[in-house]
Amino acid sequence: MPSVPVAELQSYIGKELGRSNWLTIDQERINQFAECTGDHQFIHVDPVKAKLTPFGTTIAHGFLSLSLVPKLMEGIMLMPQGLKMAINYGLDSVRFIQPVKVGSKVRLAVSLTDAHEKNPGQWLLKAKVVLEIEGSEKPAYIAEPLTLCFV
Repeated sequence: MPSVPVAELQSYIGKELGRSNWLTIDQERINQFAECTGDHQFIHVDPVKAKLTPFGTTIAHGFLSLSLVPKLMEGIMLMPQGLKMAINYGLDSVRFIQPVKVGSKVRLAVSLTDAHEKNPGQWLLKAKVVLEIEGSEKPAYIAEPLTLCFV
């Protein structure tokens, strides 16, 4: 992950930091997520029944696509220099706009929206992330993840 001096973090607020590589969402990933979470709703795991829905195929769980944020942000999200560790601090908001159909390619666009020192040696970073679907004008979601950085 790129690192910058803490004094420079705020100069990146409002700027797009970059986009991840494309990632294909295959049925195996969807099935594994269903197995981990116990969410075996047919729209995710049964291609025959899902074909009869308005989507025409299986779709990824919304929380599966959301769970990709940390991995897709790697190498894009700025971190303060001297970082000892960073933890997920939650989300300020999430809006699921359209489902991700099996076989779709997705990527994450990342912008920094806030950076402030929460406590001495702790910086709270807020990003805006948009999960883009290849070939679609509408994204899968827009979210605002928070990362607490210890320096």
